[in-house]
Amino acid sequence: MPSPGDPLHLSMPAEDPFFELIAETLENVDRAARSQFLQRFFKTIAQLDLNEARSLEFWEQILNRRRELADSLGKPVSLKRALVDVLASSSYLRVPILIEYEDLKKLEFNATTDPLTGLYNRRFFEEHFEKELNRASRYNHHLALVLMDLHQFKEVNDRYGHPRGDLLLQTAANTLRKSLRTSDYAFRIGGDEFALLLVQSDTTQAVTLSRRLRINFAATIRSMQITVPLAIDFGVAVYPQDGDQKEILVHVADERLYAMKQSQRLETAEEAMPPAPEPIAVPSVAPEATPPEMPPEAPAPKTPAAEKRKWERVPLGETRAYAQFVDTPPRTARVLDLGYGGVALEMAPSEELAPTFYAVLHVPILPPVRVSLKKLYQQRTKTGQTRFGCAFVT
Repeated sequence: MPSPGDPLHLSMPAEDPFFELIAETLENVDRAARSQFLQRFFKTIAQLDLNEARSLEFWEQILNRRRELADSLGKPVSLKRALVDVLASSSYLRVPILIEYEDLKKLEFNATTDPLTGLYNRRFFEEHFEKELNRASRYNHHLALVLMDLHQFKEVNDRYGHPRGDLLLQTAANTLRKSLRTSDYAFRIGGDEFALLLVQSDTTQAVTLSRRLRINFAATIRSMQITVPLAIDFGVAVYPQDGDQKEILVHVADERLYAMKQSQRLETAEEAMPPAPEPIAVPSVAPEATPPEMPPEAPAPKTPAAEKRKWERVPLGETRAYAQFVDTPPRTARVLDLGYGGVALEMAPSEELAPTFYAVLHVPILPPVRVSLKKLYQQRTKTGQTRFGCAFVT
């Protein structure tokens, strides 16, 4: 591509402003988008069926021919003249057609945009993510990646049909557009999968925005009377604390998205559980003989292994999740796992917990939340620490 300092840019005759505008625009377009545009451009102007790679090569031939002609003539040469010369020498020139500026912008838009939602597509996401990551590294800024999908979207398609599903995808895209800053980017990267790139946003800001998007989407679809519990699930990863490479950040955000979906499944399962049956009254029968009174035996203490958990827990031992106790002096404990009914904490063997206490949970997929906990059991772990099983108290 010619550089801004190339002598061809000096005193260029405006023989064909459309072609000059194309060359100027393509200088600022990504390689993938440029190849898509050129493929359609050559198809439109000369009915050439070239693949994307061949289109880029052909474009480079035209730019090189322009330089050669300018050197031999000693003056600037228009892009139109070089293009016609290459087409003629290659026996490609058939039906030349000028392309309007609006058509040019439409081709560029189609190359980077998802046709259903109007958001940027996955191809543009892959390229732009690398650029923003390099920019964040260069200027020492935060960059937040948010991966999103629609909870139980497949069930919506199965029950209501794909037209209703498409409408919900468009509604989700509109929710993203209305809630983002002008410096942020929204992408549709799959069927019901979306991604956000939030420039100069830390974890707290990204989670807050994601929760607001979730609430706004729920409010928007409430009038559609959909019985499926459709919602936006999300996972957040932030450069640099969660990783400094695109693949790592995508993996972390995807894991946190999965953890949130698991949490939603547990919540849905509890809501669907039938109420416990009423106890059956059994008539008492008088004993034949009254045995001598014996002191009642103390019930054997229940251990965690003796009690089957009612709800599956989401493991958090590999994350940075922790609990901060509301007492003096302030203390913290590592969060091992989390479920709908409680949480497991790990502390040093010298630490002790009251029967009931307050704590603030700091979990990657949730904002900090204050909870009331009741200690159920404690046991020594293989690493010599103490594990406390706690239940949430309403």
